[in-house]
Amino acid sequence: MKADPSIVDKASGAGRPRDPRIDAAILAATAELLVEIGYSNLTMAAIAERAGTTKTALYRRWSSKAELAHEAAFPTGPGVLAIPTGDIAMDVRAMIAAARDVFTSPVVRAALPGLVADMTADAELNARVMGRFVGLFDAVRIRIAEGVERGEVHADVDPGRLVELMGGATLLRLLLDPETDLDDEWVNGTAAIVVHGVRTPKEDV
Repeated sequence: MKADPSIVDKASGAGRPRDPRIDAAILAATAELLVEIGYSNLTMAAIAERAGTTKTALYRRWSSKAELAHEAAFPTGPGVLAIPTGDIAMDVRAMIAAARDVFTSPVVRAALPGLVADMTADAELNARVMGRFVGLFDAVRIRIAEGVERGEVHADVDPGRLVELMGGATLLRLLLDPETDLDDEWVNGTAAIVVHGVRTPKEDV
């Protein structure tokens, strides 16, 4: 197993700054192993060996297998909400399509059951992991506020609840019928329900 010269020695301050290439190698190795052997068989030692680094390097970056696996399965980034649309219906559809793409990926399918179990059993771990999604919730909050200003969105819509509805719909669909693809027709139909609701407008009397 190779030593990792890219890590700063916290005690002495010696060494070079963290090399983002090592981070990328660790995350890639984690994703590969999740698909190959599953979450329950995944170990920090196996990840370190695949990435060509050390367990010490892993633990300096991530405090646990769960946090590392979560970042490998759910990388955070600008995503679809970085693209301005000015249309809440398009925003909702894009978010549902993005959730579909994430949850149907092989690495997420491999990681999710074990991750959920570990996060449920450890409140502090759950808080740390969910903290990675602060930026996503902020982005949705901004889109909702913009929609309210344009008169497209009810002022009392809770952005967090909206994220729960879209993500929850995707997860439940996968649990109920894991063999059937979540195609664009499913995305469009789900988006229509979220945007328009299920009740027809009452006619004036």
